[in-house]
Amino acid sequence: MTRAGFVAVIGAPNAGKSTLTNHMVGAKVSIVTQKVQTTRFPVRGVAIEGDTQIVLVDTPGIFTPRRRLDRAMVRSAWGGTEDADAVVHLVDAAAEIAVNEGKGKAADRRGMADVDTIVEGLQAAGKQVILALNKIDGVKRENLLAISQRLFETGVYTEVFMISAATGAGVEDLTKRLVELMPEGPWLYPADQTADLPVRLLAAEITREKIYLRVHEELPYAAAVETTSFEERKDGSLRIEQTIYVERDSQRPIVLGANGQTLKWIGQKSREELTTLLDKTVHLFLTVKVDERWADKREFYGDVGLDFDV
Repeated sequence: MTRAGFVAVIGAPNAGKSTLTNHMVGAKVSIVTQKVQTTRFPVRGVAIEGDTQIVLVDTPGIFTPRRRLDRAMVRSAWGGTEDADAVVHLVDAAAEIAVNEGKGKAADRRGMADVDTIVEGLQAAGKQVILALNKIDGVKRENLLAISQRLFETGVYTEVFMISAATGAGVEDLTKRLVELMPEGPWLYPADQTADLPVRLLAAEITREKIYLRVHEELPYAAAVETTSFEERKDGSLRIEQTIYVERDSQRPIVLGANGQTLKWIGQKSREELTTLLDKTVHLFLTVKVDERWADKREFYGDVGLDFDV
């Protein structure tokens, strides 16, 4: 008998949700960068374990929203839990320990506050959730147990797993438990499908990842990529045109770089990855435009499945 179901992976920004999803699927379905709130909309990755298909919903990080895009992302993340057969709350254990020891950065402290916000939301919704303490590499077991005890006392969690999404430590045990929680039924996706992301959107996400990998420090959370043209040519190759949107005139030179070298690097790395992922020769053309209102345009939200009216 086959099994199939949905697992919502939730957590604060940079808890490691996309890394865990990619590891369990065995392929890249979500982009990963140092930038907080990299994931802007739910991405479904399909993992297969024997006769069981687990559809992992990699959700945006849950945090205190400050603008329309933030609110749409957070609502989308909570929405991912509503119909899920299981919910995994991923917590950055290393960050919490650093804060407790007085060594945490501002982002770590914000992450702890976000964890408390998530717990409150789960309590209000009456959700029973699996707790996964992530980034356990080099962390003392007694510290992990202290975090586990603190969170278990909230009454939200049914069990805890200690994992490293980056190395895979502990992920197999978590996967086995998720298999047990999946309902009996036919598979939801073909056996060879690893994600349900439209290819035009995948291409845009790959380029956005390269932008943040290259200019993580210089460029704030204020860029978007739109695939404006996606054409298969007679020779079987793909011609892809994309527009990179930034909010300020001062940000455009950051993306371009001296003599266009930064944009050239972004295009080269994105093209190489797309060629591998799509198994086709890719001709990629990038344009950088300034649009201070890109995050307030209804069509952007519709393209990525976010609710504009929040």
